[in-house]
Amino acid sequence: MSPARPTLAAAVADLVLAGPEARPGLGGVLACDVAPADWARSAAAMAANGGRLAALWIDPGAQPWRALALFANGGDYVLLQAELAEDPTRLPSLSPHFAAAERIERGLHDLLGLEFEGLVDRRRWVRHRAWGADEHPLRAAPVPPARVPADTDYAYAPIHGESVHQVQVGPIHAGIIEPGQFRFATVGEQALRLELRLGFVHRGVQAQAVGRNADGLLRLATRVSGDSAVAHAWAAAMALERAATTEPPARALALRALLLERERVANHLGDAGAIANDVGFSFAQMQFSALRERWQRSNAMLFGHRLLFDTLAPGGVRCDLDGEGMARLLRDHRELRESMTPLTDIVLDHPSLDDRLIGTGVLSAEDARQLGCIGYVGRASGQDVDLRRDAPHAPYDSLDVRVPLYAQGDVAARLRVRLDEIMVSLDLMDRLLASLPAGPVATTWEPPARGGAGLGLVEGWRGETIAWVSLDGSGRVTCYQPRDPSVMNWPALERLLPGNIVPDFPVCNKSINGSYAGHDL
Repeated sequence: MSPARPTLAAAVADLVLAGPEARPGLGGVLACDVAPADWARSAAAMAANGGRLAALWIDPGAQPWRALALFANGGDYVLLQAELAEDPTRLPSLSPHFAAAERIERGLHDLLGLEFEGLVDRRRWVRHRAWGADEHPLRAAPVPPARVPADTDYAYAPIHGESVHQVQVGPIHAGIIEPGQFRFATVGEQALRLELRLGFVHRGVQAQAVGRNADGLLRLATRVSGDSAVAHAWAAAMALERAATTEPPARALALRALLLERERVANHLGDAGAIANDVGFSFAQMQFSALRERWQRSNAMLFGHRLLFDTLAPGGVRCDLDGEGMARLLRDHRELRESMTPLTDIVLDHPSLDDRLIGTGVLSAEDARQLGCIGYVGRASGQDVDLRRDAPHAPYDSLDVRVPLYAQGDVAARLRVRLDEIMVSLDLMDRLLASLPAGPVATTWEPPARGGAGLGLVEGWRGETIAWVSLDGSGRVTCYQPRDPSVMNWPALERLLPGNIVPDFPVCNKSINGSYAGHDL
C-alpha cells in the first residue's frame, strides 16, 4: 500500500512564513503565508499532493497588495497568501503547475499591471483595446476612448497544413448572447483546433464594488451572472458574514438552500432543452421550456423575482414562506417529478439524440483534472467534487447529498448529470421544507470594527462559486473578487472539440454553457 499523502497544508509546511492555521473570516479554510519567492514552489507542492487550483486573485485593497490562491483536494481547502511588499509588480507564475492559472494571470496583468514570471502566453485577455498597453484600470482608472478601435491584430495560435481553413464565430452572436470569439482550424468539416477569446465586456465589477456597503455589495453580486443570482449572492453574503462573525438564523440558511436548489433546477431544465434543440430535437426543447416557465412563475409569485434576484440580505434573506407557500412548492416538486420521468426516458433513449450526443465532445478525465473542471462539466468526466457533500456549510451539513458521477465525458454524460441533479435537488428541497426551522429570517449584520476579510464558497448550479470580500473599519468594501465556475470550465471546450465536426460545436458549447458575464467581470 502506498503511503498516504499529506494534507495540502502539510505539503507546504516547510515553506510557510505563518500558518497553516484557521483564521477569522475563512470558515475553517486553512491559511498559509509564504514569501513571494516561494509562491510557485508552494503551488508545485499543492499540485504534487493532488491539489486543484480553485481561485487566484490579487487584493489591491490591502496595503501592501496581497496575492491569494485557493487550493482544494476534495473537502481539504488551503488559502495561500503572499504579501507583495518589496516588489508589487512581479510574482512567479503558477501556470507551469496549473493550466487554469494561465488566463487568470493574463487577466490580472491587464487589470493590475502585475508581471508573472514564467508565464509563456502574454497576449491581452481582458477588454482588448479599451485602454493602452501601459494602462491598468484596477491600478489607476484610464480615460476610455470615445470609440474603442477595432481589435484586428490578436495573434491566434498558428496552424499550417494542406487544406487547413480558419473559421471564426463571434464575437457578436445572434440574439442577446454576450460576446465571445471562437476560432476553428478545420479540414473539411472536422475541427483540428479551437481557440477561445473572451473578456470583450469588462464591466468593472471589482471597481464598482469598492466603497459599497454590505447591501450594495449583495445587489452587485446578484448581477455578476444573472442565471446564478443566488449562488453569487450567497457566496458574497457568506464572505461578509464570516468577516463580521455574523451567523444567519437557521431558517434563513434553509431558505437560502431552497432558493439555491430552485436556481439549479431552473437552469438544468433550460440547458437540457437547449442541448436537445441544438441537434434538432425541438420536442424536448418545448417540453423542458414549459416546465422551466412554470417553475420560474412560482419563483416570481413566492419570492418576488423569476430569477430570484435580491432575495438574499446580509445576515439572512428578504423573503419567507407561509403554509400556503410551502404547499405550493411541494406541489411544484411533485408535478415536476411526474413530468420528468417520461421526458427523461425519451431524451436518454431516442436514437436520433443518441447518434448526436453519445461520443460527441468527449472531455477525458485527465483533461478535466488538469484544467480543474468543476460542476456538471467535471462530474461528467469523473471528477467527484461537490461542496455540498465535501465541505458542507449549513444547512447542507445536515443533509445527505447524492452526487451524480459519470466517466464518459461526452455531451450525453453532461446532459445526464443535469437530469440527475434535478431529481437530487427535488429530494433536497422536500427535506428542507419538511424540517424548515421556525424563527426569524435575518439577523443584523454589523461591520467588523477594525475591518476584516471573508471567504465564501457555495456549490452553485454550474459548480463551486467563490467570493472574497475585504472591508475597512466602517464596513465599506475595499476588495470584492468573485470567481464564477465558468472561469474553470471554459477551457474545457478547447480540449473536447478537436476531432468533432464543426456542426457539433453548438451542442458541445451548450453542454459546457459557460457564463460570459461570469468570466467578463
